[in-house]
Amino acid sequence: MKVILLADIKGVGKKDEVINAADGHARNYLFPKKLAVEASKENMAKLEAQKNAVVRRKQKDVEDALALKEKMEGKIIRISVKKGESGRLFGSVTNKEIAEALAQQEGLQIDRKRIILDEVIKTIGQKQVDIKLYTDVTARITIEVE
Repeated sequence: MKVILLADIKGVGKKDEVINAADGHARNYLFPKKLAVEASKENMAKLEAQKNAVVRRKQKDVEDALALKEKMEGKIIRISVKKGESGRLFGSVTNKEIAEALAQQEGLQIDRKRIILDEVIKTIGQKQVDIKLYTDVTARITIEVE
């Protein structure tokens, strides 16, 4: 009997996968525990519509990330900090401060966890910082510490 799995089942298959299951296994275990549904035309159509919706949502997310990248690319964000006599900072500039400066200066709400700092910023000057917007979409901005 062909069934559509509604959850990952170890040794059987992954969610939304269509498999051939023994009649007894399907009727006595998978259906009562709501782990699978019969692969009828209606259920197959629902599964296909679900998969198409996921693909469209991912495509929209990538397009939004690319638009945000275009908006952010090449921006210079200025952060004022206290410094010592030798030009070194008291403390360092963190990704949280960068996110706050982005929100304040450009109106862009970026999660601080998406800001990638190669090394801690402890000196005055300009640094290039990457911001991971989506899986393969990364924007590069300039941070000017003054």
